[in-house]
Amino acid sequence: MSEYVDAPDRLGKSALPDGRLLGWSEWGPPDGVPALLCPGAATSRWLGFGAGVVDALGVRLVSVDRPGLGASTPAPGRTFSEFADDIRRLCRLRGLGHPAVVGNSQGAPFALACAAAGVASALAVVSGADEVAAPQFASVLEPGLRSLVERTARDPAGAEELFASFTADAMWNMVMAGSPQCDLAVYQDPDFAAGYRRALDEAFAQGTAGYARDTVLAMGRWPFPLAEVHVPVDIWYGEQDTSHSPDHGALLAARIPGARRHVVPGAGGALLWTHARSILTTLVERTPAGR
Repeated sequence: MSEYVDAPDRLGKSALPDGRLLGWSEWGPPDGVPALLCPGAATSRWLGFGAGVVDALGVRLVSVDRPGLGASTPAPGRTFSEFADDIRRLCRLRGLGHPAVVGNSQGAPFALACAAAGVASALAVVSGADEVAAPQFASVLEPGLRSLVERTARDPAGAEELFASFTADAMWNMVMAGSPQCDLAVYQDPDFAAGYRRALDEAFAQGTAGYARDTVLAMGRWPFPLAEVHVPVDIWYGEQDTSHSPDHGALLAARIPGARRHVVPGAGGALLWTHARSILTTLVERTPAGR
């Protein structure tokens, strides 16, 4: 497709014990080192990363639609813990064992929930949505975001209704308006833009409830104990990324035992695509299979 993304090599759905389906896509060799992607806000299994890299590194990259997005059955009221349980079951069904996990943007807290639940063997948080409801951030959030965080804490059901008014076009416009030029060079690449728009459109194909539930969970206090994440963790931010973490993950890294924080000069929030080789190489080296 482009230097940033390829079309999936394999695409499917897996049935969970309760009859719900989880949609997934895969890139790379079927017998490669498993790496599971928790994608960013309002995107579906169609948008991966590491074009030309996953095959070279022998990585079996698996992207999963969260419930209500893309091809995955909705699960109203779902929690982080229930999502981690879904991924544990999917790993059994797909023969992934304990995969390395990548959490990008709003997918970061879902990846962290998997690590806290013992599902992951190693973790990369890339341009991750930080825990903006943490008290330490209250004074540094811009007013609009602080208002949304406070509303989510005060009235989560009402906030979920508000987030359900969002659309694929609104997400696209927000990303384009709020990104530095180094990111726009990626997002406006014609092939990447086509893949990103397809992922957005598919994510909202069942409606907006899946995105709304994701956002309420991500914007609230995270209920899983970061101090009990005992797998190798690398936290990656671009120096010019102003959207995902008030301190480029410094507080996040300090709360996870042994976490390594990387701030990449000259890069922005599109780090997952511009620095895929470094991220995946480090992740594979940190997994038991790659040591």
